[in-house]
Amino acid sequence: MNKKHATLFKILLALFALNSITLYLYFSSSHHHHDNRRDTTAEGFPAIIPHRGPHLSKPWPIIPSYLPWSLTSNVPSKSCEAYFGNGFTKSADVLPAKAAVRSGSSLFRCHYSGTLRSSICEGGKIRMDPGKIKMSRGGEKLEDVIGRTEDEEMPEFEDGAFEVEAEGRGSRSKTKKLVGEEFLNEFLPVGNVMKHTMRELVRSIVVVGETDFTCQEWVEEPTLLITRFEYANLFHTVTDWYSAYVSSRVTGLPNRPHLVFVDGHCEVRFLLMSYFFTLEYYHSFVTMLPASFNVILSFLVRMEWRSGYSRNREECLTQLEETWKALFSSLRYAKNFSGPVCFRHAVLSPLGYETALFKGLSEDIDCQGASAHDLWQSPDDKKTARLSEFGEMIRDAFGFPVNRHHSDKAVSGHYNILFVRREDYLAHPRHRGKVESRLSNEQEVFDSLQKWASDHQECKVNLVNGLFAHMSMKEQVRAIQDASVIIGAHGAGLTHIVSATPNTVILEIISSFFRRPHFQLIAQWKGLEYHAINLDGSYANPGVVIDRLNKIMRSLGC
Repeated sequence: MNKKHATLFKILLALFALNSITLYLYFSSSHHHHDNRRDTTAEGFPAIIPHRGPHLSKPWPIIPSYLPWSLTSNVPSKSCEAYFGNGFTKSADVLPAKAAVRSGSSLFRCHYSGTLRSSICEGGKIRMDPGKIKMSRGGEKLEDVIGRTEDEEMPEFEDGAFEVEAEGRGSRSKTKKLVGEEFLNEFLPVGNVMKHTMRELVRSIVVVGETDFTCQEWVEEPTLLITRFEYANLFHTVTDWYSAYVSSRVTGLPNRPHLVFVDGHCEVRFLLMSYFFTLEYYHSFVTMLPASFNVILSFLVRMEWRSGYSRNREECLTQLEETWKALFSSLRYAKNFSGPVCFRHAVLSPLGYETALFKGLSEDIDCQGASAHDLWQSPDDKKTARLSEFGEMIRDAFGFPVNRHHSDKAVSGHYNILFVRREDYLAHPRHRGKVESRLSNEQEVFDSLQKWASDHQECKVNLVNGLFAHMSMKEQVRAIQDASVIIGAHGAGLTHIVSATPNTVILEIISSFFRRPHFQLIAQWKGLEYHAINLDGSYANPGVVIDRLNKIMRSLGC
């Protein structure tokens, strides 16, 4: 070992010793307080799907905007109910329910929407074999799978990954596919989806005889099988939440279902880039060293990374799984089952790309938000209360009141202005953590608004710094529901307006590089007042923003 390498080795040993002392001091001082800091809101229900006990499923909440989801034959194509509600008017019983009741065999049916060009499928007595689904395990810590490819996380189904039992079928040697290409093209068309995982799942289902349909583990409660694509983006996650909610209502589930993710995505936790940079720096440094030092330095990287993450958990956005768990009864990954498992009632939820929330970006959905009371009194094909219903579902899932209106938020002339911020973060194993600039002088705008709020004379204005990357999902939803005005640059964080209360006003600052209608449409479909400031580039004149905000506040009586 030459002198240079010896010196470097001593430095590494010193770093190791220093890190070990730091870890010891940290854990010895914080261990006894860890349980007191835990947020148990999202942990008050089973972490895995129970084998027995339907009472463990959460009941549906009572929400003001709820309207019945019972299917009627006269739902007009392209109407608001066809887009946002129960427009699944065409059904196909592949394995009829009557035969299933008579013989105890499986049932399988699909409900097709000509408006959305997708189906919600459901089956009774369905067997899943995780060993025949090629994908990563799923649910791992984000920092453990840095660099993993998307192909590894998306499922590939072998024939027999799912099985159903048919009355009178023979032995396994005579198995056949449940459906053919004609059925798939009619009820599960590919459309614009490059990889239609639900279609491939149904394609993999084979029909077996009674002697071959064996189950060692049963899930008795209704369960949604869901595949996510852009799982770390809030907008796309909301489309998945909405698809799961619609699937539950269309199939008439008596309680909120349990969930199984049929994908191999890691745990959804956004890590701030200050810590990811450290990890990237160390990994780059490793490649410059002799091989003999790599093991030691890799160990130091892991310890420093985990130590930094543990010390700063409050600075990491809580998992999006927090809302999945709050909305539904429990959550599990398909690969977490130890072997084949049978579902008494499984529902296949369509991809988020096939919801009206996503389709509205490419086709004209002429719908306006309205109250459920008004629609109950005077039905209108051009109006909907479904997104308001869904937003109330989210708020109730976190324990917030669902009957709040603008008048409740402006008590004694007090108004909350929520400024939704954007930060660099690591969203998934392939993300480099660089947020595209939507508002280049965001801090300048915020500082100007802060001074404006403190000097406001007509009424009391509280400017809320919406640093969502530092807030749990429950805190984010609370900030949204308490806001009289929500302002922010175009970005996924504004998708939260789906949970905004009636009469909330939206002010979106739109860069010339990101003129997309996502949030204008959500506001329209919820019946919220919407304003936009369209920029030439990505710089916003603070005076223009304040002037627009002053006009909004005057319209609110401030």
